[in-house]
Amino acid sequence: MAPKILIADDEPQMRSALRVALESSGYETTIVSDGQKALEEAQKHIYDMVITDMKMPGLSGLELLECVRKENLAKSVVLITAFGTIDAAVSAMKMGAMDFLRKPFSMGDLEAVLSRAFGEPFADGKPETHQVFASKQREVREIVTSCATMKEILYLAKRVALSELTVLITGESGTGKELLARLVHQESSRSKGPFVAVNCAAVPDNLLESELFGYEKGAFTGANASRQGKFEMASGGTILLDEISEMPMVLQAKLLRVLQEREVDRVGGRFPIPIDTRVIVTTNSNLAERVKEGTFREDLFYRVNVVPMELMPLRERKEDIISLSSYFCQKHSQEIGKPTKFLSEEATKFVLNHEWPGNVRELENAIQRGVALSTGDRIEIYDLIWDERRKRMSAPEGISEKVSETKGWVQFEVGTPLAEMERKMILATLKSTNDNRTQAAEQLGITVRTLRNKLNQYREEGFFGGDADES
Repeated sequence: MAPKILIADDEPQMRSALRVALESSGYETTIVSDGQKALEEAQKHIYDMVITDMKMPGLSGLELLECVRKENLAKSVVLITAFGTIDAAVSAMKMGAMDFLRKPFSMGDLEAVLSRAFGEPFADGKPETHQVFASKQREVREIVTSCATMKEILYLAKRVALSELTVLITGESGTGKELLARLVHQESSRSKGPFVAVNCAAVPDNLLESELFGYEKGAFTGANASRQGKFEMASGGTILLDEISEMPMVLQAKLLRVLQEREVDRVGGRFPIPIDTRVIVTTNSNLAERVKEGTFREDLFYRVNVVPMELMPLRERKEDIISLSSYFCQKHSQEIGKPTKFLSEEATKFVLNHEWPGNVRELENAIQRGVALSTGDRIEIYDLIWDERRKRMSAPEGISEKVSETKGWVQFEVGTPLAEMERKMILATLKSTNDNRTQAAEQLGITVRTLRNKLNQYREEGFFGGDADES
């Protein structure tokens, strides 16, 4: 059964154009000329979607949205908006709108919205890549994901970029919060302006105010000249306030005023300075909990929490682990001039089952290390892990310091003294050759005489009995 769509617009040409476009694609449509008629129609019949203009006589598109969501009259609501009302349209998405169409829109724009509503385009399992310029030198980084939730976040980020709304990006360390912030900037009308990132946790409290807002000459000892703050430097562009939860309370109040008044007061300044800067904030903390604890201002929380986007940890999007691993294998193999390497079956199982507390950043570091250390075309577990976990993950279950009868290799605990490793390897090699010293010496790359001397030393140290000098 074809989806049923209700169209509300006070412009006859727009109503007709939408009806023709939708019915030619197989949808059933009903058209009305204002919001009140749309509400009455939705109360009488069941619709899968309502497409409504934002500004109409009587009941507006936002008021219609509120009624539809409150009475559960349709599965989704899409707003049609002019450029001047994009901020309101994005805000409406927080109220429950599925999306918005920006005038003038193409058939492709309409199809994308319909596909999102009825075709589940984010759940196709295919990797999606978004290029992001990650530095002043225009270094290209890429956001790679196969996860439906992540794809939807990226879609929302591009839509939000059209507005001037403040964006709050949350997520654990290493999930890519700054890259997402840069994507919002890149897709916005401010993309040619500066992108200035400030790590609020990395700047000492007594310097953060002057770092953000600047200072005048003579404001304090050492202030030999006036200096712009980061907000002024980002004028015409975007400022990223990273780890905003670490900002001291006294400075939070000043930041709130900057966001409300769109002007900054330099330290030691006499007059406020207007700014034209879009603000994006990130944090790995739960700001709502910080508000309850009394360490983050409630009014500032509501000011920055206009469009919240939460990035899932890597352990909750397993499909991305494989996509990212393949991407990093190719990327770092190319960087060092090697043919592209791939994860072995055991290494693939490991990356899928590991918790990755450092998220994407930790995974990339592991893959980069694996590409550099692996000697074959396959990356093994022990190439990926180079810390105390290696002793648990580099060997198949059941192999100890003794030689495996099937694998013929020895596992050592990280931190084992070299002398002990040498002794265990020599004795294990002897065992694997049935005490054939000539063959063992060849495998170890030493002379039979050196091997004999080592065995004499081990006998004197009491590691085994018998006559070590016997041939």
